[in-house]
Amino acid sequence: MSKEIKWIKIADSVNELSFLENNMCIVEVDGKKVTIAQFNQSLYGFAHKCPHASGILAEGYINALGNVICPLHRYAFNIKNGRNTTGEGYFLKTYLVENRVEGIYVGIEKSSFFDFF
Repeated sequence: MSKEIKWIKIADSVNELSFLENNMCIVEVDGKKVTIAQFNQSLYGFAHKCPHASGILAEGYINALGNVICPLHRYAFNIKNGRNTTGEGYFLKTYLVENRVEGIYVGIEKSSFFDFF
């Protein structure tokens, strides 16, 4: 059974996003802070903090392989699927991001109490 996705508009265009020099920014989506990254002309969304020690990922950088590097301990995560690529076993929450004609949207999985049963 697939999860239902709630699409939330975060900007009218990429130019409205406040990217830092490292091509990342933090936006609020449905009450959650989400890091948005621009890499190879595509947009990616992932957790605001590293799952290891809560480093702010937007303060890190994206390496040439498309991994976000946490500024605290240099743990690396694939920005497309959240896989930890430095071997520590952590997993980074990722979000769908779509650049549509009418704006930039982030997809949040809808959840309910009944998802646990």
